[in-house]
Amino acid sequence: MASLSVPPVLTSPRHDAIALHRAFKGFGCDSTTVINILAHRDAVQRALIMQEYRAIYHQDLYHRLSTELSGNHKLSAWVWRFLLQKAMLLWVLDPVGRDAAILNQSLNGDITDLRAATEVICSRTPSQLQIMKQTYRARFGCYLEQDITERTYGDHHKLLLAYLGIPRYEEKRLGTDERAFIRVFTERSWAHLAAVAGAYHHLYARSLEKAVKSETSGTFEFGLLTILRCAESPARYFAKALHKAMKGLGTSDTTLIRVVVTRAEVDMQYIKAEYHKKYKRSLADAIHSETSGNYRTFVLSLVGRDR
Repeated sequence: MASLSVPPVLTSPRHDAIALHRAFKGFGCDSTTVINILAHRDAVQRALIMQEYRAIYHQDLYHRLSTELSGNHKLSAWVWRFLLQKAMLLWVLDPVGRDAAILNQSLNGDITDLRAATEVICSRTPSQLQIMKQTYRARFGCYLEQDITERTYGDHHKLLLAYLGIPRYEEKRLGTDERAFIRVFTERSWAHLAAVAGAYHHLYARSLEKAVKSETSGTFEFGLLTILRCAESPARYFAKALHKAMKGLGTSDTTLIRVVVTRAEVDMQYIKAEYHKKYKRSLADAIHSETSGNYRTFVLSLVGRDR
């Protein structure tokens, strides 16, 4: 269940586009108005607003937001504004385009983030992955599989390509355990894999997750665990990812933004319930304590009120 809060009576996309343009005019950007509009419109509505903005002002709203939300401020304020910009620019993209953008940044950005790329791939359904691959090719001019091949290696490489539906390379070089893991984890539906995990525990008095941890390591292990945990409960998986992002000194805002923005229109209400159940604290309260300024306002708007 999505957490996105949309007004019962919406203004027209044209009206929203005009209001956004007004928020950009003058000295500085009226971030509050931008958040109040875009944080409360669904993917279809946001796409229509972007179309109207281009039609009226002959400008791309995405690039205008990038410019307006940068600004020059003292360091502490600049950090929060930069994070708001980062979250907002992901949010205004359509869901598939957003996944493609996250993957491209994770694989080809200044800092390669294989765990982020692995999470996006291994937590999506086959139909989502097929559209994602097409979008990636159209937007970035290269095949996702090609970028994965250039950035990953070994069993992790084979797992990602298999999960994307590509034949595994040099399978004969895989050990028996690795070959079995890849075959089962990439060729079975989530429901089937969850049933396999239950049967494995019944037969061997040991969880399949523990078997994965004992037999594999590194990003290969992370990919297998992502697939398994999403098969059993995507909401529990993402609740844990959010908790880990905010645990200890400092917050992994990249993870926080990625999970909140990609799940707000999917299953954020379930994630919030799992978070509260496991950590005895509301997700909104945890985010409030780790963020500040309009960045906090925007992220909490997507997460929604506790019920």
